[in-house]
Amino acid sequence: MTLDLLFKLGNMTALAGWGVLLASPFLPRLADRVAGLAIPLLLAVAYAGLVLAFWTGAEGGFGTLRDVMRLFDDPGVALAGWLHYLAFDLLVGAWVVRTARAEGIAFALAAPCLALTFLFGPAGYFAFSCLRGARALQAKAGAIAADARP
Repeated sequence: MTLDLLFKLGNMTALAGWGVLLASPFLPRLADRVAGLAIPLLLAVAYAGLVLAFWTGAEGGFGTLRDVMRLFDDPGVALAGWLHYLAFDLLVGAWVVRTARAEGIAFALAAPCLALTFLFGPAGYFAFSCLRGARALQAKAGAIAADARP
């Protein structure tokens, strides 16, 4: 299997996971199992295989930015890095969906955070954390107001 084919398969697999997450209000168990477990595991296996196959032959490392750039000059290592992104972004997306469901956050409010996670990973996590924080402050303010009533 060529690296280009593995790249395409990884992308299509991750996109399928994101599609399942979008359907999670209707299929929560499927979303948890597919997008939160099966697909990230599949991507992790491919990642591990690529690391085993290409890591020792790659130049560079993690000591400096220049070393990291050299490390990702190797196509096999770059693909491993890409699959790493795909797996972890999908895991964060699945966590967002599960957490929103558990905390009673409407999917319509979580969906923009999913879009951000899909496109910009940590920015989606940050947005969802802000949403959760705002809801917690709102609940606390409501509880304080309720206690202040005669």
